[in-house]
Amino acid sequence: MKKTYPYIPNSAPEAQKEMLEYIGVQSIDDLIVDIPEELRIRGGLKLPRPCLSEAELRRHMDGIIDKNIPAGRSISFLGAGCYNHQVPAVVDEIVSSAEFLTAYAGEPYEDHGRFQALFEYQSMMAELLDVDVCNVPTYDGAQAAATSLRMASRVSGRKVILLAGAIDPDRRAVIETYLDPVLSVEYLGYDDRTGLLNPSDLKESLNDKVAAVYVENPSFLGSIEERGGSIAQITHDEGALFVVYVDPSSLGVLTPPSRYGADISCGDIQSLGIHMNYGTGGGFIATKDDPRIVEEYPSRLFSLAPTSGGEWGFGDVLWERTSFANRETSKEFVGTHSALWGIGAGVYLATMGPRGMEDLGRGIMQRSLYAKKRLSEIPGVSTDRFGSVSFKEFVVDFNHTGKCVKDINEYLLGKGIFGGKDISSDFKELGQCALFCVTEMTSAEDIDFLVETLRDCLG
Repeated sequence: MKKTYPYIPNSAPEAQKEMLEYIGVQSIDDLIVDIPEELRIRGGLKLPRPCLSEAELRRHMDGIIDKNIPAGRSISFLGAGCYNHQVPAVVDEIVSSAEFLTAYAGEPYEDHGRFQALFEYQSMMAELLDVDVCNVPTYDGAQAAATSLRMASRVSGRKVILLAGAIDPDRRAVIETYLDPVLSVEYLGYDDRTGLLNPSDLKESLNDKVAAVYVENPSFLGSIEERGGSIAQITHDEGALFVVYVDPSSLGVLTPPSRYGADISCGDIQSLGIHMNYGTGGGFIATKDDPRIVEEYPSRLFSLAPTSGGEWGFGDVLWERTSFANRETSKEFVGTHSALWGIGAGVYLATMGPRGMEDLGRGIMQRSLYAKKRLSEIPGVSTDRFGSVSFKEFVVDFNHTGKCVKDINEYLLGKGIFGGKDISSDFKELGQCALFCVTEMTSAEDIDFLVETLRDCLG
C-alpha cells in the first residue's frame, strides 16, 4: 500500500516501513502469501475523494441520507415485515439514555439497571404471549424463528422441519440458511381459496421424521389462522412440536399461540416501539416452563433471586446451557443480542398496558376493514382474493385492471404514496397482486387519498 488513506490507521508509507522492519518482512505481500494471486486486488482501490473535515463528511453523509423518503414525509402502505407504527416519545428518551445506550456488556453485580430492565421486558412479553418464559431478544425475528426450529429438533430428536402456509420469502430464506445442513426443510403451501393452511394436507404430510411444524399467524399474506387448535392437535399426534411465528401487535385482539397449542412462540418486536430501520428490531422466543424446552434455549434468560443483603438481584438462568459458558460444546452459538431494543419494547409495553394493546389491535383492524372496503369500490380492483379474516395486511388484486403492480407503485410514489409490496414474483400463482399494510398510523384521509390516486392511475 503506497497511498495514505485518512480513515485507515498506519497507512502512511513511513509507518508501514517501520512496522515491516520490526516484524522482519520486506513487504505486505509477504504477509499474504497464502492468498491465491487471482484473489488479490492490483492497483489502487476505487475510493471516493476523502472528506478531510468533520463538516465536509457530515455534508456528504446528509446528502446520501436525504435521498431516502421516510414514512413521516409520505403515506405508507408498505409492510411485509417492517411496519410504520407509532413510537411513543418516552421510548426514544429512555433507550437513548447513556446507561442503556452504552451498556453493551456487563454482569449483574455491576449493571443492575440493564438486567432489571430486560427482566421486566421478558415479564411483560410473557404476559402478552401467555407463557412462562421469554428470552432476551435475538438479532431479529427471522433468527428467532430459525433458532426455535433448531430447539424443536433437539427436543424431539428429529431432523425434518415442515414450513406450512404462506411464509415470508425473506424469513424463509434465513430459516433455510440457518438450518442447513443440520436439518432438512420441507414446504407445505396454502389453500388458494382461503390463504390458510389446509389441516387435511398437513395430516398427509406429517410423519415420524418431522421435528416441528412452523406456521405464521397472521400469515405473510395477512390471513388469520382460525384453526390453530386443530393444527396443534394433528402436529402433536405425530410427536412433533408446533412453532408459531406471531406479530405481537396483534395480541391485544387475537388469541396468543400458547392458548391454541403452540409449544414455541416466536416473532419480531419491531412493532413494539422500534422505528423502521435497515432491518428489523429484535426477535423473541417464548415457551411454557417445560425443562425439556427451556434447557434448549441458546439465548440468555434473566430472572431474579434474593440476595444475601435481603434485596432482589437479577441475573442469568441456567447459564451453563449458553455458548457464553461452553464455547466448544454449546448446542448453538449466540453472539450479540438486540438487548437495547428489548428495553425499548419493554418501555413501549409498560406505556401501552393491556388496554392500550387492545385499542391498538382494534384500531388496526378497523382501519384495515375500511381500506379493504374503499379499495374494492375501484373497478377492476379486488380485496377478497382470500375468504379469510386479515390483520394489518391484506392482498390487493390488480389482475383485472390491465396494469402491473410495478407501474402502479411507481405512479403512487410520484404522488407521495408508498404502495403495497409487489408479490407478483414471490407468489407467481397470484399474478399481479400487492400486499398492502394498514397500521394505527394510517388515517381515513390517507386511505381516501390512496383510493383517489389509484382511480386516476387506473383510469
